[in-house]
Amino acid sequence: MKFGKIMVTALVVALIAISMGLVGCAAPEENTGDQGGAGETLTGTINIQGSDTMVNLTQAWAEEFMAANPDVVISVKGGGSGTGISALINGTIDLATASRGMKDEEIAQANENNVEPVEHPVAVDALAVVVHPDNPVNDLSMQQIGAIYRGEITNWSEVGGPDQAIVLISRDSASGTYEYFKETVVAAEDENAEFAKEAMLLPSTRAIVTEVSQNAAAIGYIGLGYVSADTKVIGVDGVKASVETAMDESYPLSRYLYAYSNGTPTGVVKAFIDWVLGAEGSAIVSDQGFVPIP
Repeated sequence: MKFGKIMVTALVVALIAISMGLVGCAAPEENTGDQGGAGETLTGTINIQGSDTMVNLTQAWAEEFMAANPDVVISVKGGGSGTGISALINGTIDLATASRGMKDEEIAQANENNVEPVEHPVAVDALAVVVHPDNPVNDLSMQQIGAIYRGEITNWSEVGGPDQAIVLISRDSASGTYEYFKETVVAAEDENAEFAKEAMLLPSTRAIVTEVSQNAAAIGYIGLGYVSADTKVIGVDGVKASVETAMDESYPLSRYLYAYSNGTPTGVVKAFIDWVLGAEGSAIVSDQGFVPIP
């Protein structure tokens, strides 16, 4: 799905929520500090957990926000989108970061716990497909990538590379990136399709970068903010992942990144989200290699 459609949907949902006066459960008491208006000092704590793709970005936001607001303490943890969403459902954090949208069953479970998830799109990402720098393959089709990760194509020679068995590198199932890649690539033509059993499921994006950079036969997928000279980005249907191709929607693996709050944010949590979506937060999005919300 093009992320332009997602943006329109998110905007419509937001307008409906405003018009209906949507109000979620109250934020934890320690997070109902000053709004930070003129002459006021913003205080409070924010606990954030979730997407590994977003952990560096979120930490950068937190550090800059705390530098500008010394009486605010922000804790940032990774672990995967599913981990963060579970923590939000259990009421143990203030914001869950996610590289995928919440599932209907997760929202239902949250509601059973008197948690009202509110979605905040905070950045756009392009999911880059990467190989070892020495791999001569420069481009694959979506169909070829899907076949590789399903175990139907098993040797690089089948796609124009050397006679070498392909080593599949993937995030683990707690990752929103895993969920997105499975839905968009692996199961694009058959919703029941699964990753090949040979795929190595790693606990972090950084682990994927390390493995691919050290293994000439490996292929992996990483968020745009993790692209470096240690790996080679290959084209997907003739287009490489970049800020520019994510912005113009020409790259087929572009997606939104989200923060989820319990109810409509108030106090220091609202101040933080407003700041993230403002000029300073958007500048950090760009600095980290992602795309600010249009």
